[in-house]
Amino acid sequence: MADFTPQYLLFTLILLGTFSANHGCNQIARKSLLSLPFTTSSPPLNWSSIDSCLWDGISCDHKGQVTHVWLPSKGLRGSISSVLGNLSRLSHLNLSNNSLSGPLPTGFFSSWNQLRVLDLSNNHLAGDISSLFSSNGWPASIQIVDISKNDFNGMIQSLFLRQAWNLIELNVSHNGFTGHIPSSLCINSPSVRLLDFSFNNHSGQIPTGIGRCSKLEVFRAGFNYYLSGQLPHDIYNAIELTEISIPFSNLSGPINSDIVNLTKLTILELYSNQFSGKLPLNIGKLSKLKQLLLHMNCLTGSLPQSLTNCTNLIELNLRFNLFCGYISTLNFSGLQQLTILDLGGNEFTGKLPAGLYSCKSLKAIRLAQNRLEGQIMPEVLQLKLLQYLSLGDNKLTNLTEAIKVLSGCKSLIIVILPLNFQHEAMPSDDSIVGSFGFENLQVLGLGGCQLTGTLPSWLSKLKELEVLDLSSNRITGSIPGWLSTLPRLFYLDLSNNLISGEFPKELTAPKVEQSYSESPIFVYKNGTISKNCTFNQYNYLTSMPPAIYIGNNSLSGNVPIEIGHLLQLHVLDLSHNSFSGNIPYQISELTNLEKLDLSANKFSGEIPASLTSLHFLSWLSVANNDLNGMIPSGTQLQSFDPSAYEGNPGLCGKPLPLECANVVSQNRDKEIQEEKRGLGNVGFRVSLVLGFITGFWGVCGPLFFNNYWRVAYFQFLDSLKYSINAQLARCVARLHGRPEIYL
Repeated sequence: MADFTPQYLLFTLILLGTFSANHGCNQIARKSLLSLPFTTSSPPLNWSSIDSCLWDGISCDHKGQVTHVWLPSKGLRGSISSVLGNLSRLSHLNLSNNSLSGPLPTGFFSSWNQLRVLDLSNNHLAGDISSLFSSNGWPASIQIVDISKNDFNGMIQSLFLRQAWNLIELNVSHNGFTGHIPSSLCINSPSVRLLDFSFNNHSGQIPTGIGRCSKLEVFRAGFNYYLSGQLPHDIYNAIELTEISIPFSNLSGPINSDIVNLTKLTILELYSNQFSGKLPLNIGKLSKLKQLLLHMNCLTGSLPQSLTNCTNLIELNLRFNLFCGYISTLNFSGLQQLTILDLGGNEFTGKLPAGLYSCKSLKAIRLAQNRLEGQIMPEVLQLKLLQYLSLGDNKLTNLTEAIKVLSGCKSLIIVILPLNFQHEAMPSDDSIVGSFGFENLQVLGLGGCQLTGTLPSWLSKLKELEVLDLSSNRITGSIPGWLSTLPRLFYLDLSNNLISGEFPKELTAPKVEQSYSESPIFVYKNGTISKNCTFNQYNYLTSMPPAIYIGNNSLSGNVPIEIGHLLQLHVLDLSHNSFSGNIPYQISELTNLEKLDLSANKFSGEIPASLTSLHFLSWLSVANNDLNGMIPSGTQLQSFDPSAYEGNPGLCGKPLPLECANVVSQNRDKEIQEEKRGLGNVGFRVSLVLGFITGFWGVCGPLFFNNYWRVAYFQFLDSLKYSINAQLARCVARLHGRPEIYL
């Protein structure tokens, strides 16, 4: 054993030296990491060990050098410190999905020549990132850069990517970057697979050269409004592309027929641009397409028959273009995976395509604002998953049959059918909707149909109903109290009808629990559900304001004081009716109210001072009533336009030009004149009474006290009665051709 002692001691010293070296490196790393200005939410990071390589989110190489700082979604707060630059062997840095803020330190990237993954996404980091790079830009080792969903700005210059030969993914979306999308991307980074420049302020044209990215799979540049021009012609050479997403920009020109070369495309999103021309006739070659979203452009012509060869389509949205043609000729039956079909806002003609009833996966259909005709057929019951149906502004007929059929669609949540069924009668048969009919219906829109009749009682069966729009019809009768039995109803529009009676007190009953659905509504509003024909889109029912619209009817009486129970109400429109009495001060209890329209009624008295407590009120009109007094001062009520108060001669104060002192003087003069007229009227009334008494006793007194005169007077009356009867008998005889009969 003595022979091995020197070698053993040497080996031990080497191990101790190695351990000491590693331990020293850990101490440097430990000191750098501990100096990071991070705070965390609970639970805190487990960084208590002496060896920093054992800490949460920290990994080291075999030499004890920190290579990974991997701390996504740890609730980190604070800023990113320059001490991270001491970790020279760092290859992976992931601080995503935290609450870090502030700018990145100068020279942040300069010491990391081995960095492969940088993920700082979804924080609050800010600053001009262009000042952080040396002339060499990203290190040659970089593969993935994700700085999306921050507040960075500046320009992304091409020199940043000069040495990024190994770049695979670049995501700078959801920031404030300006200028052109960098050119020569594919020259410097030929292996890139994902490029995402969306949700920034980029301008100019999309640079050519995209076609050189032979491995590019995803290209996104949408939501950059100042992007213009056409799609670069060589983008169709990037045959590995599976996704092109450039919505909400200002691109124009045709969709080139060469797009069919991209046979691996699964997503094509070019909506909300200015694309024009026809769809390529052979677009059906894109057989792997799952989402074709071209809505809100200027595309024209009929739909090519080959479109139905895209049998993997899940969502087809061509809404708001200029497409035309006989839609019934399209055979949709092969689109068995189609879930959402939106062809609304075009110029299609014909009847509802029969092939749609074979698309068993359909959940949403919108064909509104076309020129379709015919009826809703019973075959729609084959669509067991159908939740959303919008066919408004067409030429459909037979509302009674439509309600009868659709009430059997068990999954239906939203039915929008306005501007159809013109001048038909509202279905009144209570049995038209069975006990399980419309059992899941949350939205029913039948506005603008000029329907006649009264509000049908079958509506009371729709216990899941949240939105009811029957505006702009010719409905008569009163507002039924049973509307209050719909426990989830929060949006009611009965405006522009012929409804009479009073505001029912039952309607003011507060809901025990108002829970609004998260059901998506993929619908634009064209005069139904939204007011004033404004273009509006609600993605969820939760975004719709609780509202009561009953304006432009013939309602009368006082507004019940119980109106103050509707605490969740955001809109109250009672305009253009005949409501009278005072404005109830209980309206001030509607503290969520944003719009209040009481115009064109017969309200009197003063504007309640308590309305000043409606702090969210952004729209008010009490015009054209009989209100008087001072507009409550020192509040937001003075911020509204004077037109909100016009047509009330007795109102004064800002914002009206009439000062209240002048009104008081005018009112006093008016009272004096009325008093003078009143005194004259008193004299007239006294004279009238005295004259009546004198005449009455002058004529009736002698008859009362003298028996002879009384007998002669009544004999005279009998003689007059006989003479009148004889004349009447002769007149009747002449009219009937009979001989006169004397009595």
